[in-house]
Amino acid sequence: MIGGGPASLTVARDLMPLGYDCTVYEKDPQAGGLMRTNIPSFRLPVGVIDEEVDRILDFGVVKKFNQEVKSLKVILDEDYDAIFIGTGAPKGKDLNIPGRHEASNNIHVGIDWLTSVAFKHIDKIGQRVVVIGGGNTAMDCCRTSLRLGGKDVKVTVRSPKSDMKASDWEIEEAELEGIPIFDNHSPKEFIHENGKLKGVLFEKMKAEYNDGKRTLTATGETVLFECDDVLLAIGQENAFPWIERDIGIEFNQWEQPIVDKTTFQSTQPRVFFGGDAAWGPENIIWAVAHGHQAAISIDNFCQNKDLKDRPSPLTNLVSQKMGIHEWSYPNDISNDDRFAVPHADIETSLTDLNLEVELGYDEKLAFDEAQRCLNCDIQTVFTENLCIECDACVDICPIDCINFTHNDTEENLRKKLTVPALNLTQDILVSETLKTGRVMVKDEDMCLHCGLCAERCPTGAWDMQKFTYIESHAKKSTISEYVE
Repeated sequence: MIGGGPASLTVARDLMPLGYDCTVYEKDPQAGGLMRTNIPSFRLPVGVIDEEVDRILDFGVVKKFNQEVKSLKVILDEDYDAIFIGTGAPKGKDLNIPGRHEASNNIHVGIDWLTSVAFKHIDKIGQRVVVIGGGNTAMDCCRTSLRLGGKDVKVTVRSPKSDMKASDWEIEEAELEGIPIFDNHSPKEFIHENGKLKGVLFEKMKAEYNDGKRTLTATGETVLFECDDVLLAIGQENAFPWIERDIGIEFNQWEQPIVDKTTFQSTQPRVFFGGDAAWGPENIIWAVAHGHQAAISIDNFCQNKDLKDRPSPLTNLVSQKMGIHEWSYPNDISNDDRFAVPHADIETSLTDLNLEVELGYDEKLAFDEAQRCLNCDIQTVFTENLCIECDACVDICPIDCINFTHNDTEENLRKKLTVPALNLTQDILVSETLKTGRVMVKDEDMCLHCGLCAERCPTGAWDMQKFTYIESHAKKSTISEYVE
């Protein structure tokens, strides 16, 4: 594995128990990839990363840390049976506008700056900071700046705030810490004097939408934000200067490797890609999923099996009824909104880079939040020949989504339900014709999965069945261990 991030670690986690010897090359002194270098410790504590990463490394992975691979040809010559490339998207995009070169000492590429902070190469920043960009990296940069001495930290984005790529909760966290976000601001020039950064000149933009497409138009109005440092968080991209172009790996017009989306194999049969290295920046969960699928392919490849012959994911559907009136989950209806996760005191957290901001739920809050669960994995199943049409389920349903009526066209059925089914994107459940000539119609859009219909039903015509889905892994022999 080249790169020690979540994709590579997942491949090792799946292949080591099958008897494979796995070696991880990592340019940094520790594995973890962008989880470690670009997610600040106040969001993802180092101790958590160490525990998860070490659990995999302790399988017996050969660790070649502090070793940057500068030639894939050299690695291919070492006779590894297969090579997985999970180097992420390590190149942060730059902003080549006037003044970039002259004021370069105080203009930093966001992901490189976060890496330097993570490894304690940087421990301070100027008091006035401008972060340019609207993604999650920008949110991490601005919040980290506050903890390194920034007093006046602001974020600027070219687009309207509603179009920002950052997760809603990341934006909310930044604003709770007092960081303003200036949208519709496009950087025009870095202002400098005698080689020292003085500020950034922005032009205000206007967004116009037509048939779902956005156009940003310059208004001609400019604004100057004075600052001591600028952090650029305008995107990331792959970088493969270390992959020779004469070893059988083909690249597309964007200089990304051509990778099979099912097998994760490149055009060089021994080389597989995954995570951000395959198709650009995504998230950690995507990288882990790629690792599982790549491990299946590598196992098949090393066993001379067809890479397209892949195990199916495990699915399981079982009844949840434990007795006539005994259930394995509560079916009370909670009308509470989502409970906010308690946070550390803001004055304390802004002075400690390593203090985790989110404290988590205590026992009571965790219980109350869990009560909001609609049990979406529990599905209502109706068996027509057991139904005696007593309408007990209609009486007990708390939101009137169950109806017994005469069949009709879908349009008419939707209108004549007790509560009309107006959401046309959600199917309605219509039974076969019952003994009285009626049909049972249930609006799936309204159903809370509370199970009261099945609990009330005297004949068992209604049942609640739990659906389990587990993605296939290379380690098929113990997949059953994951079934509840």
